[in-house]
Amino acid sequence: MAATFISDHHGGPTLLYALLVGIAFHLLNDGAAGPGIEFTSKTILRIGVALPGARISAAQIAGLGLTPVLQVVAGVVTTMLLGFFLAKPLGHTGQQGILTGGAVAICGASAGLAISAVLPQSKDNERDTLFTVIAVTVFSTLAMILYPPLVHAMGFDDRSAGILLGGTIHDVAQVVGAGHLISDTAAVVATYVKLLRVAMLMPVVMVFA
Repeated sequence: MAATFISDHHGGPTLLYALLVGIAFHLLNDGAAGPGIEFTSKTILRIGVALPGARISAAQIAGLGLTPVLQVVAGVVTTMLLGFFLAKPLGHTGQQGILTGGAVAICGASAGLAISAVLPQSKDNERDTLFTVIAVTVFSTLAMILYPPLVHAMGFDDRSAGILLGGTIHDVAQVVGAGHLISDTAAVVATYVKLLRVAMLMPVVMVFA
């Protein structure tokens, strides 16, 4: 609400203001806000993420055609293969390559934790999972801020911008936020493409299991 007030009266993206206000309160937090933050970050955030998905109609999905589906499948497969094959030349294990590739390709930290659960368990697995969760969270937050002005500067229309945001940003909430920094249409397209990526998590986990 504070971020929306600032945006309405002074211009600028609401999401960025919310991020800055949240960081400021986190730095000043004495612990009293903990229960409210926990409730908001779990219950309220999940409801907020679910609502944009509920707004997507069958007509909107049909209007996008088969292309986004094929792009998502190809993107997930190639990203995970690149993670696996680049891991060893960079001094890491193939297992870590699968873990990081899957987290980047599908849905960030959630995918990393799910894939980690079906990989052979070891001390290295715990370390790799922690690294993956931290890294994808940091890069996803940066992408949420940097990608919208980038696609705007590149002259993408709302549909293309939504496909790019939904196909590249890791976390669902951050995809929705980034989409709304462009337009409502871009947010709907981005959410749909992102949900396609999330749907890939089950078959990927089953394959590795």
